[in-house]
Amino acid sequence: MDYWKQLRERKMISDLNVQDIGNSVTIAGWVYDQRDLGKVRFLVLRDISGELQVIAHKDKSSKEVFDLMQKVSRESVILISGKIQKSDKAPGGKEIVPEKFEVLSIAESPLPVDVSDFSKTELPKRLDFRYVDFHRRKTQAIFKIQHTLSTSFKDFFASQGFIEMQPPCLIGVASEGGADVFKVKYFEKEACLAQSPQLYKEMIACSMEKTFMITPVWRAEKHNTVRHINEIRQMDIECAFMSQMDVMQLEEKVVKHMISEVIDKNKKEIELLGLKIKIPSAKYMDYDETITLLKKNGIKIVFGDDLNPEAEKKLGELFPDTLVFVHSWPASLKPFYIMPQNEKADAKYSEGFDCIYRGLEITSGGQRIHLPDLLIAKIKQKGLKVDSLKDFIDSFRYGAPPHSGWSIGLERLTMLLCDLDNIREATMFPRDRDRLTP
Repeated sequence: MDYWKQLRERKMISDLNVQDIGNSVTIAGWVYDQRDLGKVRFLVLRDISGELQVIAHKDKSSKEVFDLMQKVSRESVILISGKIQKSDKAPGGKEIVPEKFEVLSIAESPLPVDVSDFSKTELPKRLDFRYVDFHRRKTQAIFKIQHTLSTSFKDFFASQGFIEMQPPCLIGVASEGGADVFKVKYFEKEACLAQSPQLYKEMIACSMEKTFMITPVWRAEKHNTVRHINEIRQMDIECAFMSQMDVMQLEEKVVKHMISEVIDKNKKEIELLGLKIKIPSAKYMDYDETITLLKKNGIKIVFGDDLNPEAEKKLGELFPDTLVFVHSWPASLKPFYIMPQNEKADAKYSEGFDCIYRGLEITSGGQRIHLPDLLIAKIKQKGLKVDSLKDFIDSFRYGAPPHSGWSIGLERLTMLLCDLDNIREATMFPRDRDRLTP
């Protein structure tokens, strides 16, 4: 295939500049838009970096090129070689006059979904044809922002001396101790898909001090809401010698860093999606303060209740563009591995926290129990089987320091930052109770 050499030498559209005007270049991408004015035909070519106008004149261009400008279907993949010229009317102030026009792949027409910026195709159908929906500039913008979030998360913790880990996704016992797990056949045994990397990241923190990861987790909860899916990506950390307050402050720093990176690196995407993004401030309140505040603001809630969607939404209204850290929760509302206050099994409160951002929980975390006897007491208190967690308990018998950690849902944070109505839009290939394809 003789086009490989041209493809290796092609220029990305965003790399074209004033020095290229008058020069011959090769570009490749997808047909984004077309216009036919009779004797002049326009086409907009899109690659991952941007768009470039292509122009052909009936009396100047070759007949083959002029005909292809009209015949090629939208979203077909093309290779063009030609001269760059200045054009005040073209996007970016320049356009290409094709001397060679090659169709590498024809897109069937009509497309199953509308891929324009003003698409009216409903989300379920867009997800049915997700591989076509990815052609939309707005869909791409969401995942370019998500890419910045994930890479800046990794860069931040790598620069802080954290060790990246890859936890197992097949495990022998439910990470959170609940029943909402996907069970799978594992040779002659029964296993389950990990609800969380919790038990494993604690083991790493208790030996290598500081660890981080981005990992998929699965929850077999039969919900059907715009903020829940059954397979998610978690951004997790776990740190030895840190309290719940220490890791809350660490989360404040990294989220501010991540959002700052989005503001700096995703200006085009922010403009395309019409977003208003600010670096958030932070507010710290204990659970009792939070309940008192919510009751004063008309939320029906009592001490001992979890924060329902209405309560989270109200916190978002009271503290806009703020990371609201609600800490020192009742021990009854937190998992078995969260440290009770004063290291007492019957303590009313725990060293656990949640973080609410823009009216939605993005994080759960806290100090963990590192004392085997206390851990056994809490496991029994929660009605779980001690034997099934033997390896986890034993991991704290050989020099385990106090430690804390948290996790942030990558898709949920993307959804909030991009002002989306449904978490599925922030998930490349969503998995919920009704969707297993594509």
